[in-house]
Amino acid sequence: MAIDRTVVDRGEGTAVVLTHGSFMDHTMFAPQIEALEDRYRIIAYNHRARTDRWAETYDLGDLANDCRQVLDERGIEKCVLGGMSMGGFMAFEFARMWPERLHGLILIDTKAAPFDLGQQENILRDYGKADVDGLLPHDVAAVAVARCFGATTIERNPELVAHWVARWRKLPARSVYNEVRSWLGKADNRPELANIDVPALILHGEEDSIFPVSVAEEIEAGIPRARLVVIPLAGHTANLEQPEASNAAILDFLGSTFGGHRERRQPLRVG
Repeated sequence: MAIDRTVVDRGEGTAVVLTHGSFMDHTMFAPQIEALEDRYRIIAYNHRARTDRWAETYDLGDLANDCRQVLDERGIEKCVLGGMSMGGFMAFEFARMWPERLHGLILIDTKAAPFDLGQQENILRDYGKADVDGLLPHDVAAVAVARCFGATTIERNPELVAHWVARWRKLPARSVYNEVRSWLGKADNRPELANIDVPALILHGEEDSIFPVSVAEEIEAGIPRARLVVIPLAGHTANLEQPEASNAAILDFLGSTFGGHRERRQPLRVG
């Protein structure tokens, strides 16, 4: 069954696919779309939690298959796959399942290690209140603010925070609960990092209160061709909180690795 999702697809050249984290949607990549679309083919889409299939039970493997479907529908053989937090969890699954379809990875505020039982219990304590009918409760959105944004953003950019809280309060509560459940028992991807044979950029907010920078350093140490850039004054949504620094790092990575020339899109083959 096809998923009714919003997909942004702009520009031409090497395909760069960006996938969001929990609570977020494809609009969190608006600064990157604007920065990249003149040089690359930039694609951002909504995971199931932001579609009409939010009530279904799914896992990271299903989300990886959805990503593959996005590529197939657009005739894209290979891409640079970017994922923020949950999107990064999905990217690790994609890399394991279809390594031949990757040019590279952009991993934003994510981790390769699994969540231990204590961490899982804490996560369910914070987000279990979303297992209710109706829209997302205020107290769950309040917890998400402290998790998704760094202290500097909360203090200096309250407009950005308020924008996302307003979006969250319109979400079906269980769309968030099911989203969290999809990755709560994620696999330990650390043993597989050495098998990732493509260049990888790791972006990580210095003020990330969910995953410390050491988590990103562990990924950098595991992937042979990885490069870590720590973004100052940013929390768990580094690309959104500090777009200029994040865009500079992404453009430098893509330009030095793949160049910035345009390529004509290949026609979509049907049948």
